[in-house]
Amino acid sequence: MRLFLIRHGETEWNVKGVFRGRVDVPLSDVGVKQAEALGNYLSEVDFEAIYSSPLKRSLDTAMAIARFQKRRVDVIADERLIDINYGDWEGKLEDEVKKAYSDLYSEWLRNPHKVKFPRGESLSDVRLRLQNFINQLTSTHRGNVAVVSHRVICKVLICMLLGLDDSKFWNVRIDCGGITIFDYDNGAFTLVKHNDTSYFSGMQSHRLRDF
Repeated sequence: MRLFLIRHGETEWNVKGVFRGRVDVPLSDVGVKQAEALGNYLSEVDFEAIYSSPLKRSLDTAMAIARFQKRRVDVIADERLIDINYGDWEGKLEDEVKKAYSDLYSEWLRNPHKVKFPRGESLSDVRLRLQNFINQLTSTHRGNVAVVSHRVICKVLICMLLGLDDSKFWNVRIDCGGITIFDYDNGAFTLVKHNDTSYFSGMQSHRLRDF
């Protein structure tokens, strides 16, 4: 199996620095163009299946990939791929969170694996549901599979497939529209390519930090 792990296209909240989580934020105009470029870029890959978070920003990105396929491939929305639940941080600007939750925010930057968001999830909660998802994927598919999800989901999944714990969360970067590819063979995942955004070349896009 070859796994194409893809972060959804850009949203206005990515640009403004607003915590998203379970809030169903749509793609921005730039994000829509990114999704179309992504679909075109991957049009020669024959996907056996396309999975997506059920949130619109991810689903619309996945649908763009499906539209460019030479044969019909349905997009499968899977709850296990939904963004982390940031709890009380959702919908708040990063600067607001820094002021209101200064100690927890500092801990998030220093020790992300030790943080559970107020009325939300932890990275270990995310990893648990992703492990279940990956187990299903490896037992079901042999060909090319696309998985479209969110920053936190992609970063935790990359750490997990590389055998890293969640303390390495900030050692992995995945940009909006970034493609990371793993091969799965003989019970092991091998990283082939990481955070490919080469298809943005010549296209208007914000240069965003890891948020």
